[in-house]
Amino acid sequence: MAPVPPAPLGRLLVIDDDPCARAQILDPLAEQRCATVATTARDAPRHLQSDQFSLVILDARHVAAGGFDILRQVRARSNVPVILITQTARDEIDRVLAFELGADDLLPEPFSPRELLARIRAILRRQEFGRRLTGPSPRGGYRFQGWELRHTLRTLTDPSGAEVVLTKKEYALLTAFLDAPGRALSRLHLMRATRTHEDIFDRSIDVQVLRLRRKLSAHPAGGALIKTERGYGYRFDTIVESLF
Repeated sequence: MAPVPPAPLGRLLVIDDDPCARAQILDPLAEQRCATVATTARDAPRHLQSDQFSLVILDARHVAAGGFDILRQVRARSNVPVILITQTARDEIDRVLAFELGADDLLPEPFSPRELLARIRAILRRQEFGRRLTGPSPRGGYRFQGWELRHTLRTLTDPSGAEVVLTKKEYALLTAFLDAPGRALSRLHLMRATRTHEDIFDRSIDVQVLRLRRKLSAHPAGGALIKTERGYGYRFDTIVESLF
């Protein structure tokens, strides 16, 4: 496979309620001729709904509503990569929580503009490598016991037709299961499928499976779909039909 060239930075969304701190982030990006949109936490959902971005920089240090709350809102509306700037990135509990809520990277203060740019490029480079590795996004989706997962809309509907909202990692996790129904999948395999960060404890994939199980268990037909393979991983225990 040919090496992945440096990824263009694309269009970035910077969320920061403090104008001075926001300028410290925007100025080095402007020097790189990077297209940026600056917004407050209050207006961020509107931008995410109406515009397309390659990456979001969320400065949790100056967000009145709390960085984790805004991260939840971002992740509920988009799968765009998120770099979270925080004062508490060195605290283990906050690091784990940030990644579980959907952050793709954490940047502790103090930080340099050079480090921020390097982290942006690294995330976009991995994203481009993933696209090359997996090829074009699959079309169609899957049907199982009345449930339907559709790739084009990235939606899951239960047997009654109601939509079940999935986070980015829950969607990736369910897709990994549906790609290999009836087969025991190791925790490592599932961690790679959801692109869980390597510095997160192995048990974090168990948390992701638990959350997906809860959402499936909200309907009687979903309670026993994911089986535990003790000491190894999990298995999706049903017949799965591909949609085209």
